[in-house]
Amino acid sequence: MKKTISILGSTGSIGTQAIEVAQKHGIQINALAANRNTKLLAKQCIENNVKTACIFDEGLYQELKELLEGRNIKILTGMDGLCEIAADNTDDMMVNSVVGMVGLLPTLTAIKSGKDIALANKETLVAGGNLVMNLAKQMNVKIYTVDSEHSAIFQCLQGNKRSQLKKILLTASGGPFFGKTAHELKNVTIEQALNHPNWSMGNKITIDSSTLMNKGLEFIEAKWLFDLTPDQIEIIVHRQSVLHSAVEYNDNSVIAQMGVPDMKIPIQYALLYPERMECSCQRLSLTDYGTLTFENPDYETFKCLSACIEAISRGGAYPCIVNGANEEAVGHFLKGKIGFLDIGEIVSQSLDKFGFNEITSYEDVIEFDRAARDFVNSRVL
Repeated sequence: MKKTISILGSTGSIGTQAIEVAQKHGIQINALAANRNTKLLAKQCIENNVKTACIFDEGLYQELKELLEGRNIKILTGMDGLCEIAADNTDDMMVNSVVGMVGLLPTLTAIKSGKDIALANKETLVAGGNLVMNLAKQMNVKIYTVDSEHSAIFQCLQGNKRSQLKKILLTASGGPFFGKTAHELKNVTIEQALNHPNWSMGNKITIDSSTLMNKGLEFIEAKWLFDLTPDQIEIIVHRQSVLHSAVEYNDNSVIAQMGVPDMKIPIQYALLYPERMECSCQRLSLTDYGTLTFENPDYETFKCLSACIEAISRGGAYPCIVNGANEEAVGHFLKGKIGFLDIGEIVSQSLDKFGFNEITSYEDVIEFDRAARDFVNSRVL
């Protein structure tokens, strides 16, 4: 069956690989959206003969228009543009690989249009998990995770009864600073924090990996994606990023998914599910690796991870709050305004700044996200 998709965040790492997968398997791309990279976006639009292009930065509209001059391509901008693409029900699926809170409203919009989602935007479920999952259930929309760890869990659940799941084992690479003490991390530079050992990602996600915030966000995502309680999720540091995650069943059997660290595998599985087809990634040779290691994370040094687990255990708006606080703190770190360890301190402090509140609407998410950012800015500026 011919499948049609749209891709938000097409010029990023996930977006560019999603285009490769679509091209390889004859998936038609109707629309592409990017934040600021007009040249690459225009090139992608022309090569894939898309109907619609969106540049999120509205100030770059004219530049994109000139690059696409003479082409029959509709040009959109901003959040309205993302949501117009999301609302187009002629697509079978939307790939959401934008970074940050900007991804939530397009996801909700796409679900309302009845299209399935290939989700690579963590903040969508972290900040608005109950809204997204409840709406998806109501609209009978499938959410396929593009994240390597969650994709692994999804794959390990195939052919088994969900009721027999005991817990999931969520693996973490540990980032570039695993094993370091807080004292050793005191003077970490931006360049050091952006040097990930296994994965090539954008700056914000790479910093999140170095603080283990990324794993904390995935912990929260897993709760929503697989309808788990926090005590059913165990995080294990696996430095080689070969075993992507595992599921433990009630008979104590553990089923794991393995492969080389290549995002094309989970991207392709999400786009082609339930089919498995040839992938351009390398095959896994366990003998080349020789040894795979597994260790416990350091919850005391990497405070962002602890804060996320505490946030989802408390529930309500707390996951939204730690997410917003982290986004703002990472932005200040990348500008050189705060130190590396300050990120975890500020995210942890945000938990105690606010009382318990429920999230019942998109407007609630925006309100608590803004409040968390205001708190961070009051500490930094």
